[in-house]
Amino acid sequence: SRAKDVTMPAKLPVNFFSTRSPVIDLFRGQLDYADHLRQDSEIVLYFFYAPWCGQSIAAREEIEHVASRLSDQVLFVAVNCWWNQGKCRKQKHFFYFPVIHLYHRSFGPIEYKGPMSAVYIEKFVRRVMTPLLYISSRSKLLDFLSNYEPGVLGYFEFNASPQPPGYLTFFTSALHSLKKDYLGTIRFGVITDKHVAEEISLVHSGSVYLHRHVNTSLIYPNDAMNYTAENICKWALENREMFIRWLRPHGGKSLLLNNELKKGPALLIFIPYDPLAEIHPLLDEITKVALEYHSCNKSQAAEPDLQHLGDTDSPALDSSVLDAHMKLPETFSITKYPCCNTVVLPQWHSISRTHNICELCVNQTLGVKPNKVHVPHCNFLEIEAALDSFYLQERTFFQVISNTIECSNFLSFYSPFSYYTACCRTVNRHFLSFISSEKTIFQTPKIAFSSHGKKDNSQHSIPHIEDRNCFIPDLHISSTNITGLSCRTNKTLNLYLLDSNLFWIYAERLGASNSTHLKEFAAIVDLKEEVHYVLDQNQSLVGSTLENFIKNFSILYSPLKRHLVDDSSVHFHEQHVITEVTTNTFQDTVFLSEKNVLLLYYAQWCGFCASLNHIFIQLARLLPPDNFTVARIDITRNDLPWEFMTDRLPTILFFPHQRKEQSVKFPEDFSVNLPNLLKFILHHSSLSSSEPCTKECLHKKAVLQQGHISHLEREIQKLRTEISALHQAHNQLEAQLSEARREEHRLQQQKHTLEKQHKTLQLHSEQLQATYDQKNQELLEMAEKLQELADASENLLKENTLLRILVASREGKLQSKDETKESLQSEQTLFEDSDISVSTATTTSEEKRIDNTDTIETEHSSGNRTE
Repeated sequence: SRAKDVTMPAKLPVNFFSTRSPVIDLFRGQLDYADHLRQDSEIVLYFFYAPWCGQSIAAREEIEHVASRLSDQVLFVAVNCWWNQGKCRKQKHFFYFPVIHLYHRSFGPIEYKGPMSAVYIEKFVRRVMTPLLYISSRSKLLDFLSNYEPGVLGYFEFNASPQPPGYLTFFTSALHSLKKDYLGTIRFGVITDKHVAEEISLVHSGSVYLHRHVNTSLIYPNDAMNYTAENICKWALENREMFIRWLRPHGGKSLLLNNELKKGPALLIFIPYDPLAEIHPLLDEITKVALEYHSCNKSQAAEPDLQHLGDTDSPALDSSVLDAHMKLPETFSITKYPCCNTVVLPQWHSISRTHNICELCVNQTLGVKPNKVHVPHCNFLEIEAALDSFYLQERTFFQVISNTIECSNFLSFYSPFSYYTACCRTVNRHFLSFISSEKTIFQTPKIAFSSHGKKDNSQHSIPHIEDRNCFIPDLHISSTNITGLSCRTNKTLNLYLLDSNLFWIYAERLGASNSTHLKEFAAIVDLKEEVHYVLDQNQSLVGSTLENFIKNFSILYSPLKRHLVDDSSVHFHEQHVITEVTTNTFQDTVFLSEKNVLLLYYAQWCGFCASLNHIFIQLARLLPPDNFTVARIDITRNDLPWEFMTDRLPTILFFPHQRKEQSVKFPEDFSVNLPNLLKFILHHSSLSSSEPCTKECLHKKAVLQQGHISHLEREIQKLRTEISALHQAHNQLEAQLSEARREEHRLQQQKHTLEKQHKTLQLHSEQLQATYDQKNQELLEMAEKLQELADASENLLKENTLLRILVASREGKLQSKDETKESLQSEQTLFEDSDISVSTATTTSEEKRIDNTDTIETEHSSGNRTE
């Protein structure tokens, strides 16, 4: 019988947490005992783990740290949910470990899905401990309403009873919000003072109020929806404002970023965030920018509920200021506060060190007086029309260098009373400042213009005018230009926050520097346009910087420079004959180089591209390195401007010296080989110049030709050496071939001998087979005869048995006859005379019969033996 499979039973589990830890470790999976412990505690945290899980091991220290701080208020229980004999394994079926569940009395479980960091876990536990914030004064109400997170307030009178009607329902709705959204973006508060509740129009006890910064705040409709915890939570989640959102990827496979980026252009802001900190000044500043960006209806007072709550130091808007704007005289002229935008003209030459920067403004004639102006603002349609008009007339300012500021006016296409003013000046790359002029709208800037380029490449970057407040000192444009910009442009941004302490790797992938000590970073990602822009890390991440960054992206012709990612892992040596080009070196190697450049576009997965390597190596050795550069670029690891992209691999481009803008593509119908490449390069590099060649030019050409000749002679000498080496190798190959032929002849003879032996063996095998068949037939015949003898022997045995029986019966008869004979002897004396003749005759006849019988039996037995 087959042996049974032998399996080793699992080892008994051991303690996962230390015995001195404040966490109760149920390492045998005693889930029933854990439920028993939960009955005596108000707040319980369950930590379900697997002993082999690396994430469980990493989160163990974080849980212990939180337990050491909150063990006097929260019961921490760890349950081994992997041991097959434990009840946790039998009742729970988790798809990942670790899993954290929280219980608030009988409510739960509330699963925590955030980062496995001590500060985040503690923050969430504290939110479960106190899901409601109690507001008893106007100052606390102001703090609650000024927070960036959506707020839900409930008003309850605690005079009648300890728990007024509806309070427990509202309390449970706060726990429901934590259960549905683990980020805890909705804050729940309870107002206990009647006068404070009247500030937000709450009169009746049990009323629920949803505060919104941009749109109108709402009051829970008791008449349309039942007053239940689920309905309140659902109502708050559906009507909340999310003008800025936290992103916390969990580290596994997820479509979180993809789903958010598909919604449109996104501004990703990375800041170091401490959830347990009481104040977050940087977060408050970013939130303020986001609030201004989404405040579309600025004619109404922003956050009207805060106007009469705050004092004079409050950041909320003051109604007196708004009244002053409302009472502006009708003679107010927009020409005093023009709507302006900055335009960077394209370079006239790729290596130019100057740029023409123009300030484009929308003005109205002095004779036109608007009826009413609340706050000066830019009309998006007007500025778009102004930009269109400007670009149609930009040849007016297409100059190499202009020492003065030149201005020009264009009539509006939409209104005969409006015109557009453009004032332009040439700006050097190295001196990014304007000269003051009292006759124009330009003023001396108080800060230097900044650039989005990297520090090491600043000499090649286009300057960006990011702060135009200095041009119009009479109006604080930073608060008006960004206000409602999301509704005045087609390039609306979605704002997202990420904790740089946890997700800095995403910032590095977007272009953040590894050497920065302050982990603050901002980038705009436009998935549809396949571009992203990076805020210069030399600038501090403050509200004004973010505003300028958003404004530069939102204008029609954005001056932001697209950020390109190159392969930072490539290192090259100077002795390489082929130059490897990256995104950072593309400008220097191709456009700013004094040489003719032949560039190959390739990819790692392109097999045909790899087969061209030896051709380009030979080409690089043939061409003089002083005048030609053979380079290649991996387009899968480097981003390139769209005008230099290609959809076919391999692609070969030639950039002639002094005519880099006239790049030529190698014909696709020509085979890529050394002669065709040489003809292609020589043809396009020897085009006649428009200027006559001077003596110096002729001398250079002669030197170049002599260099070509000497270079070719060296190459010819190399080829001769290679030919002689090939001849020697040919002779050696001939000798090896003759030896191989002799070996082949010897093997052929051995083959014939083996074939003969094979035939002999085959004949012998046939003879043996015939003999085998004959002997087999004889054995079969003998077997048949033996079978016949066996049958005859069996018959003889049967007959012998019968004869023995007959003999025995005969002997019995003879014995009986002797007894009869003795009895008759007495009678013979009486009848001797009369019967003697009869008895004698009878006896004689009986003996004869017996003798005949014996004779027959003897003959029959002898016949059987003969047979």
